[in-house]
Amino acid sequence: MRMEPVWPTTGVYPATADYVHAMEVRGAERLVFVSGTMGLRPNGVPGADLAEQLDLIWSNIRGILAAADMTPDNIVRLTSYLTDASFAEANAAARVAALGGRVVPTTAIVVQTLLTDWLVEIEVTAAA
Repeated sequence: MRMEPVWPTTGVYPATADYVHAMEVRGAERLVFVSGTMGLRPNGVPGADLAEQLDLIWSNIRGILAAADMTPDNIVRLTSYLTDASFAEANAAARVAALGGRVVPTTAIVVQTLLTDWLVEIEVTAAA
């Protein structure tokens, strides 16, 4: 499988350093669509703050992907749902760290979650 970031040079605003407008995937045999994943501990209790929830989210995503014999290296698309716009910088930093600096198409949306203790939710698409 080959993943190739798409960097348009005309007709669209430039992407920032932490994401790309599109990802071309060739030769993938499997796709995994991961539901919105929250920063919950194994007992279902949310992390105490944003930093802990982001750590838990990425730990949970790694576990879900591992169950499909994948890693964050297989992520080709990501959407973050933030309960406050001020979480954007910490969320982006956690994403960049989790992906080892690899850029993928990403969207961040400010929303109201089902429970007020859930600060961030992230869904991903992975390919292998």
